[in-house]
Amino acid sequence: MNKKEIAQKVIINNGGIAKTADFVAEGIKNYEVAALCKDGYIDRIRRGFYQLPHSTQITEEQLLQELLPQGIVCVESALFHYGYSDFAPREWSIAVPRTASRSVKKIEEFPIKAYYIQKDFLQIGKMADSFNGVTLAVYDRERTICDCFKYRTKLDNETFNKAVNAYVTDKNKNLANLSKYAREMKLYARVMNVMEVLLNG
Repeated sequence: MNKKEIAQKVIINNGGIAKTADFVAEGIKNYEVAALCKDGYIDRIRRGFYQLPHSTQITEEQLLQELLPQGIVCVESALFHYGYSDFAPREWSIAVPRTASRSVKKIEEFPIKAYYIQKDFLQIGKMADSFNGVTLAVYDRERTICDCFKYRTKLDNETFNKAVNAYVTDKNKNLANLSKYAREMKLYARVMNVMEVLLNG
């Protein structure tokens, strides 16, 4: 198998996006990766990330998984994922640690709306779920609702009202977790005042 075939196999084995380190692990040196790129056998997505030429099947979900592995799908994107919003966001809402601002700024492949989260709150309600066949970190329903209250000023009234009403009727809701997260995020009074009215309405 020649270097060209090995490089293409590495990309396929890595789900369509390979890092420089993946090629090096298979015995392809950095300068050979550059040469393969120059000759059109592989395409550079951005520094250190490659795909097969004319590869249109790379999805935003795959890029997100590779380029921002510490990101967590949140707020608007999570609302859409859970069916709490009919509006498919034009950009990905992603929670990242405050230290990740440089990683976020480097991403030009698709639009991102970054929420910089303090360390104490980053892991609350974090789970993993499938987005078009790609497993991404996402906040669960309860954390997403708490975030609606936290970022109330960033959401329009219709989005906010639809989300909290959809949550109230959701069979998969977990009110114990909702009150636990709301306490941890110091949102308890705000969340519970609204929720009690809706749940008892």
